[in-house]
Amino acid sequence: MRLSEKFNEALIFAGKLHATQTRKASEIPYLAHLLGVTSIVLEYGGDEEEAMAALLHDAVEDQGGVATLEEIRRCFGERVAEIVAGCTDTTTTPKPPWRERKEAYIAHIPTASASIRLVSCADKLYNSLSIVKDYRLVGEEVWKRFKGGKEGTLWYYRALVEAFYKAETTALVQELDRVVCELERLVS
Repeated sequence: MRLSEKFNEALIFAGKLHATQTRKASEIPYLAHLLGVTSIVLEYGGDEEEAMAALLHDAVEDQGGVATLEEIRRCFGERVAEIVAGCTDTTTTPKPPWRERKEAYIAHIPTASASIRLVSCADKLYNSLSIVKDYRLVGEEVWKRFKGGKEGTLWYYRALVEAFYKAETTALVQELDRVVCELERLVS
């Protein structure tokens, strides 16, 4: 598959939106996360619109809410906007309580479209790989980065795996499960 100029536009749009943002407790540009998730989506068979949604999956939540979603819809189309919306756990500021948001997000996964699940699962795989890497580097300090702390974060990723399996078993879901199992073994 060849990526079109529209993909390049989404890449530039994401780069501008997240230009000053870094990953939690690091100096790593946030764009690294977006590119990593996009890579996973493409490697697991995603199409161009799913890849564009992967680039933009955090835009609504982190960079402007509903107004940003409407701009994504206008610039990149309804399908990309629907995928991004399905990967967003809130559009309100301030955000609702962490556990409430996560429970609602988990609950919608089994009935979400295959495209939403692909981008969401790629995001969770990238994040869980990052947690494993960071745990190896800084140990228990890693949990200070997360609102749910150690117990909440481990609960969230295990519950996500179960929610993805309720919808279907894919190679991507199985890989997420393997990484979450590795994380659980590391910290036990």
